[in-house]
Order: sequence, then C-alpha cells, then structure tokens
Amino acid sequence: MQKIALITDSACDLDLNTLKENNINLLPLRIIYSNGDYRDRIDISPQEVYDNLEKEVPKTSLPSAQETEDILNKLEQEGYTHVICISISSGLSGSFNALRLALEDHPKLTSFVYDSKILAYPQGEIVLEVAKLIKEGKSYEEIIKEIPEIRKRVIGYFTINTLEYLKKGGRIGRLAGTVGELLNLKPIITTDEDGVYYNVAKVRGRKQSLSKMTELLKGYLAKGKCEVAVLHAGCEDEAIKYMNSLKDLTNVVSIKIAEISPALGIHGGPGLIGFSVKMVK
Repeated sequence: MQKIALITDSACDLDLNTLKENNINLLPLRIIYSNGDYRDRIDISPQEVYDNLEKEVPKTSLPSAQETEDILNKLEQEGYTHVICISISSGLSGSFNALRLALEDHPKLTSFVYDSKILAYPQGEIVLEVAKLIKEGKSYEEIIKEIPEIRKRVIGYFTINTLEYLKKGGRIGRLAGTVGELLNLKPIITTDEDGVYYNVAKVRGRKQSLSKMTELLKGYLAKGKCEVAVLHAGCEDEAIKYMNSLKDLTNVVSIKIAEISPALGIHGGPGLIGFSVKMVK
C-alpha cells in the first residue's frame, strides 16, 4: 500500500499552520546575513527580513543538505513509500536539483520532483492541490500525472515599489535602475516558460502599476471562475486595500492575503505587491 509524503520549500508562501494542517514537509530556504544563517519562516519571519533591509540586504540560498537528509530519513522511518516534491523554479534556485540528487541516495522512496517554474503563492497553490489529492486517496501515479495540469491553471504577477533592491542584487544595471527611478517606472513581473523572471510591462507610478495588474487579472477572470490571493512584502495595509478593490470582480470565487517569502521579496524590496490566480476547474 502506498504512503505518500509531500515536500516543498519555503518559497511557496504557505504559513506554518497551513503546512501542518495539510501534512506538508517544509524545506526552509536560508537567509544569510553577515552575522549568521537563518531558516526562512523557522528562525526568522518574512516581516523581520523586510524590517531589516535598510540595515542589510541578506543573500538567499537553497535549503541545507543536512535538513533535506533529516526529512528524508524521517519519512523512511515513518513508513512512507512515495515522495512528491514541489520546488521553486529551477531558473531561480538550486533547490530542484539539490532535492533530486538527495533522493537518489534514498532508493527505498519512490520519488517525483516537480519543477514548478514559478515561486511564491502560485507555487503554494500547486502544493495545496497535491495535498488535497493525497487526502482524497489518489494514487502516486494519478497525482504525478495531474500536477502539470494543475500548473497550467496557476499564475502570478508582481510589481515593485522601488528599483533599489533590484540594483543592489545585480538584477538590473545601476544606470538602468537610476533612469527607471527618475521616471518612476514600476515593472510588472512574472516567470516565463523557462521559470525565470519576465518583465510583462513597465508603467509609471504605483497607482498605474496596480491598475495594470488588475487588468491582467481581469483577463483570467474573463475565462471563468478563479481563486485569487493578494501577495505582499511588508505592506499588508496596502495589500488589504488592493484586495478590497478586487473582491467584487466577476468570477472571483475566493480571495485572501499571503505574505511573500524573502526568496522573492529580498530582490523586490518592501512594498512588493502581487497576485496569484488559480483557475477553477
């Protein structure tokens, strides 16, 4: 009889209670400061990271090899026969490859590592759908066949409030960043088919960037019913206001707030706002 475990990394934006309620094993990404190495959401909260950005912009790194090994050993001891892993995009992190290699040393576990080619709450939506299928008693084979279909129904978009942190992180050149700041440009970003950041549009000003995101969301809502999550990095009040502007749109069947993992938020900086949309079957 199959006993299926589910693993994801902390880029998924699911809080600890949600992970526990759905029996999801968490591999925390690492937040690395000059004074130490912290596990995302375990040793340090996203809000603490954002509050500290003016003092130091940390680096992010994939989950520790030892933590991965500990989880896999625990699953074997608990009698799990199969493991499904949903990872942050391999175009943005080494987590996918690290997990795949770690599982090669655990031949007793039949495993499937899925490169979501996305991050943040859209990744979390995939994880929650898989957790639901496990609870329903679906077989390992049925679930891994369904995952790519789930992925097709999920997407996310983000806009940032300042180009400062993209400049600091080397994601854009200093000249381009300075010109963009002078013009008050606000890029709207998603991930492309290769799972790397893709600039959908550049608009001037915060109000216009949020309006453009709403326009993008309406394009999905025009196709049918959707579940929506508004995502934020250290700007909850503004995110709630933006959520309230969306909740009465046609075909929004549910809407919530989620805090963005530092895996994305560090590069975008405080004030990053986005949305995740999942088309309902």
